[in-house]
Amino acid sequence: MASSAPLSSRSSSRSATASRMLPEEIRASIVLALLFALRMLGLFLILPVFSIYAKTLNGGNQAWLVGLALGMYGLTNAVGQIPLGIASDKYGRRPVILTGLLVFALGAVIAAMTDDIVWVIVGRALQGSGAISAAITAWIADATREEHRTKAMAMVGGSIGLTFAASMVAAPLLFSAIGMKGIFMLTGVLPLLAILVVMFLLPKVPLTPMPRVPLTTILKNRELMRLNYGVFALHLTQSAMFAVVPSVLVHSLNLPVAGHWKVYLPVVLLSFFGMLPLIYVAEKYGKTKQIFMAAIGLLFLVQLGFWEFLTQPVMLVVLLFGFFLAFNVLEASQPSMVSRIAPPAAKGAALGVYNTVQSLGLFTGSLLGAWMSIHVGQSSVFAFSGFLCVVWLIIAFNMNNLPRRGQQPVADAASVAAAQ
Repeated sequence: MASSAPLSSRSSSRSATASRMLPEEIRASIVLALLFALRMLGLFLILPVFSIYAKTLNGGNQAWLVGLALGMYGLTNAVGQIPLGIASDKYGRRPVILTGLLVFALGAVIAAMTDDIVWVIVGRALQGSGAISAAITAWIADATREEHRTKAMAMVGGSIGLTFAASMVAAPLLFSAIGMKGIFMLTGVLPLLAILVVMFLLPKVPLTPMPRVPLTTILKNRELMRLNYGVFALHLTQSAMFAVVPSVLVHSLNLPVAGHWKVYLPVVLLSFFGMLPLIYVAEKYGKTKQIFMAAIGLLFLVQLGFWEFLTQPVMLVVLLFGFFLAFNVLEASQPSMVSRIAPPAAKGAALGVYNTVQSLGLFTGSLLGAWMSIHVGQSSVFAFSGFLCVVWLIIAFNMNNLPRRGQQPVADAASVAAAQ
């Protein structure tokens, strides 16, 4: 009996350790989320100002070349995700990410040093081909225990929303201060600094040799197919929506582009903190499917709201909050679900497919949103996005509800700490 109290105390202590993120998990999650944000920065930072800069370039008076310069990043990023995701399964996450950062930096320098839009397109293509999203999200899955993975992925999802808002704030200011060439050069220097972070600050997570999983196994998995459709619809909706919303902010709120951060930053921050209790409920009580479906439903209602109340200032702000709340929940949940459903030996490949479809959604939404708003009308953008959300709800209705993530055995927590 005398020894039972210390044993109980030790068991309680171990249980508490397993129920919270380890310092190594927190560090890896934060650093990898920042790397992911850096990748998105290369996409978002030029959106508010590139059309102005393009007019000063040789060939910049051709609208299709300007659109190609904007969209090329997403297109080549989509092409690179699957092979680099598979490579990260085979050769490790770190070398793939380092290579991707170098290619990203090279593309930024090429875009900065030219006065011809064709070479800007080449630079943007190179930037996009540094497709490290799959390797980053797979590394997060490797570095965190299953019961904490959605928290880590929430950091990535939040980093995307915050990067978008920060880009809307910073881009006009940077454009005035250092010009577009300076912005391109900045996006070339930041990856070089990130290389040092990857080399010296990220914990090592050795890959365990496993039998090879054919890519067809990933492509035919119904649960993964549901998630891949979802991320396509989500990012098509996001990019199509922001082909319309900025001009509405200018005309309905009389808010110049340089002042759009006054709307974006508060709604993104509030939506990020609003997401946290929803993720907690999903994880703590095994309500992943219910929260997931509710977020898709909210996204659908937001599209209906934009269709009806787009020009009403107060409703526009409320709807933007609703959009980012749904976006953050879905952006946090889906890659975590992919990492749980995919075979352990093919997490990088599965996340490569997922990120490919994500990039295709961004590329398609940018082109389709701009075309529909001009040739069909602004409301058509939200009608089409709402239709995609209805299809998503139907597809997600029969998805499997992932079980509540129980605490891992004590040995698992210790092994994670030892491996890092």
